[in-house]
Amino acid sequence: MANQTLIKEVLVGSGDIVRVHQRILEGDKERVQIFEGMVIGIRGRQDDRTFTVRKISSAGIGVEKIFPVVTPWIVKIEVKKKGHVRRAKLGYVREKSSKQVAQISRE
Repeated sequence: MANQTLIKEVLVGSGDIVRVHQRILEGDKERVQIFEGMVIGIRGRQDDRTFTVRKISSAGIGVEKIFPVVTPWIVKIEVKKKGHVRRAKLGYVREKSSKQVAQISRE
């Protein structure tokens, strides 16, 4: 089984397709932005844990964000699909096409 961690009472593991709802402050306004992609790695221990989410943008460019597990800025997290991988770090998906990456997260 790959790396897993508990984020906002939701079990998230490497290879999962997740939607991270993040609170953004712009001046005096506040909004929630959703970042959807595949978890390609979880690192750290206890309160210092982070997880990396990678998505393919509309222009076909890969975008990665690193989120801390313990933060007040993450409103909620949803697991859309569970990934079936054996590796803890999925750095090899950076060289694969989006069609090949979709094969990783299928059930």
